This record gives sequence, structure tokens and C-alpha cells, in this order.
Amino acid sequence: MDTHVKILLTDDHAMIRQGIKSFLDKDGFLVVGEANNGIEALEYMKANEVDVLVTDIMMPEMDGISLTKAVKKQHPDINILALTMLNESYNIKQMLSAGAIGYILKDCTQEELRKAIETVAQGKNYYSQDVTEIIMEGLTTQPKAKKRLVTEIPLTKREKEILHLICKEKSNQEIADELFISARTVEAHKRNLLEKTGCKNIAGLVLYAMERKLFNDL
Repeated sequence: MDTHVKILLTDDHAMIRQGIKSFLDKDGFLVVGEANNGIEALEYMKANEVDVLVTDIMMPEMDGISLTKAVKKQHPDINILALTMLNESYNIKQMLSAGAIGYILKDCTQEELRKAIETVAQGKNYYSQDVTEIIMEGLTTQPKAKKRLVTEIPLTKREKEILHLICKEKSNQEIADELFISARTVEAHKRNLLEKTGCKNIAGLVLYAMERKLFNDL
């Protein structure tokens, strides 16, 4: 283990940060800083050297997914480990797509946290067993999605534009303003998208776009 690995902990719960830091300090890791949210983390990284960012996902001001995207643009050499309670396929895909190379759950053992940080610090992927099973389940169901492509109705140019903006978390009004159409028209396009793709909600539309690699910036 390289005790010179510099770790930044980002979590909006101070007690969780303190608990993790206490364990890591005893284990010989170097926790160089703590942040309450993504904005604080980015500010810290502007002036301090960090090797591994350990971050939660659900945080105020800036969440872990937005933080991860920003870090990979501004500090591409920093390796990112998600440490969260969220074990949904959607959150996992979003974090990995954003650039995280590790994903473990907060109910992990101290031994697993140690192993995850050591692995991620080397630039290698690390997923907890639960997360691996969810990822593998997604891969095994993938062929069904591809098979369905044959009968899917192709999206229009306008629908793709709207889907792209949905993936960027734009509101109906923001999409309407950007495309110079009414919010009511945006809502109608959303209904059409749900019907065409067979998705049940907006999160499903985002996954639909990511699985089919419809846009280069997702």
C-alpha cells in the first residue's frame, strides 16, 4: 500500500466523514482534505494536490455525478471512488459514465474500503460485489434491448434534440427556451418519446440514450 496517496473525502454528513477519516488515518492513508459537497471539493482541488477523490452521490449544491464530470474535465489524473448508499442501476451507470472507476456501498467492511481505495489509487476499477452483480445483470439483459431495436420507431431530429437536453437535466421551460418552442410542445414530445421508447419515466429515457450511445457527451 502506498501511504503517500492523497485522499479527499466528500460527503455532506460530517459524522460519516469523521468516521471514514479516523479509520483511514489509522490504516496509514493520508486524508488531505474534506468537503461538504461538490463545489467545496472543486475549490479544494484548485489549490491542493489530490490523488483519490472518495465521494458520496446525493449532496446539496453539487452532487457526486456533477462533481465527477467536473473533476474529469479539470483534473483528469484524479481517480474517483463513489462511496454511497445508492445501489440502483441508474446511479451506478451515471457515476461510471461520468468517470468514476470505483463504486462501493457505505455498508461495506473496513477491509473492503481499504482494498477499494488501494485499487482505485492504481487507476484500476473496483466495484463491490453488490454493484458488480447489478452491472452484470445489466449486461445480461442488454441483448434483449438490442433485439428490440429492430421494432423500435426511429426518433425524429427534434425528438433527439429534446432527449439530449433531458439527459442534461434541463427543465421543460429551459428546453423550450433553447429550442424556441413552447413548454407545452416540449411536454408533448416527452410523451411521444416515452411511447416510442417504451420507457416509463424520464430516468428511463436517460438510460435509453446512454445504453444506445446516442450522444457523445453522456
